[in-house]
Amino acid sequence: MVKRRRAGWLFMLPSLAGVLVFYLIPFGDVVRRSFLRTAGDSFAGLDNYKQVFGNQAFRLAAGNTARFVLVCLPLLLGISLGLAVLLQKQVRMRKVMKSAYLVPLAVPAASVVLLWNIVFDKAGVLNGLLSAFHLQGKDWMNSDASFWVLVFSYIWKNLGYDVILWLAGLLGIPDDIYEAAGVDGAGEWKCFLHITLPNIRPVAFTIIILSFLNSFKVFREAYLVAGNYPQEKIYLLQHVFNNWFSELSVDKMAAGSVLLCLVITVFVLILQRSWRGVDEKWK
Repeated sequence: MVKRRRAGWLFMLPSLAGVLVFYLIPFGDVVRRSFLRTAGDSFAGLDNYKQVFGNQAFRLAAGNTARFVLVCLPLLLGISLGLAVLLQKQVRMRKVMKSAYLVPLAVPAASVVLLWNIVFDKAGVLNGLLSAFHLQGKDWMNSDASFWVLVFSYIWKNLGYDVILWLAGLLGIPDDIYEAAGVDGAGEWKCFLHITLPNIRPVAFTIIILSFLNSFKVFREAYLVAGNYPQEKIYLLQHVFNNWFSELSVDKMAAGSVLLCLVITVFVLILQRSWRGVDEKWK
């Protein structure tokens, strides 16, 4: 038994060392720097955090990021789950579309930006179609509509990935349960509520976390399209950090990073606790 434990620790040691060296120690240094001034490394207390909270650009970016996540997550999860349920019993269609699901993820960000410019530019395809129907177009990326263009891009890029994850959970539910429910007279809606949803809860937790983290990656497209200072509706936290990095404002970057890490951690813990609470209730 002792040899097995020792062999297990030796097997895990390279991974643990990598996490320690490349993640935990650098993040510990970020936390330390969040309490120091950039010039002279003197102790600043909570001054860096006060500067971050008092920064108008940070408040704007935090609000836009929160709004983006609150809009995109429910839309992405609902649409992807609906498509996965429709494809659950369509074996032939699943096989045909299997490789097509991940095509948006494989498309480079630069190509997506080119697509944006072709479709959503002031002289782009979308405005051309609107003018054909005698409707007035707009400069989509320099108006409030830019937010919804960003939402569309995020859902398009992550939809297929989430569908595959949902399908993995749905296909793990035994068909015998549905057949037994059908014999008892349960309809499709009751089967979905009382069989499908309870059985996909474990995979649902993973999908929510991954979709939440992927929402921060949409910055690449927004940055390539509009640069450091895009339309204010798509000015995200990553824009703030990028601009602070250009200014070498390490103190504000460190404080902002710690705050963002705390928000993400709290979100995950609340979600995990609510998941356990519902599981205990259903049991």
